[in-house]
Amino acid sequence: MTLLRSLTLFAYIFVAAAAANTPLEKCGEAKLTVLFWDIYESSLYTPEGRYTPDIRPLRLEIKYLRDIKAQDLIEQTGKEWRAQGLDDPRHVQWLTELATLWPDVSGNDVITLTIDEASYAHFSFNGEPVGSIEDPDFARDFSGIWLSPLTTRPEIRAALIGSDTNA
Repeated sequence: MTLLRSLTLFAYIFVAAAAANTPLEKCGEAKLTVLFWDIYESSLYTPEGRYTPDIRPLRLEIKYLRDIKAQDLIEQTGKEWRAQGLDDPRHVQWLTELATLWPDVSGNDVITLTIDEASYAHFSFNGEPVGSIEDPDFARDFSGIWLSPLTTRPEIRAALIGSDTNA
């Protein structure tokens, strides 16, 4: 493991531990089903169980219900950004970074995104830290796949943020 990766992992563990000390309450949950295949279950957590666009910290948990290659997850991330009309030249770099962080997933594996108070994105896989992307724009664009009003799956967004929220 390189020194930079070791330091990054240490920083993630420190930040994740701090975020873990902030009690988070569930805002909502949703299941993605495409045709008749269940893809994942997701849950969103915030300090008071209410979502607003700039709330920090927040945690989004994705529990996969089928086997999916990491490369397919990364490609879908890019497709979702394009579908929302997002065109940031850093997307290519961020997708490359995700390829170093995410493993292939199997049924019941969980990838968790935690966005800390500085709006840095931290990922864990089945509870173990796998890395961070310390760019608030990444955190916004990535979480926006589920939470932006421009999401391609408004029913998932509505379920995650809670039906009593107008955010």
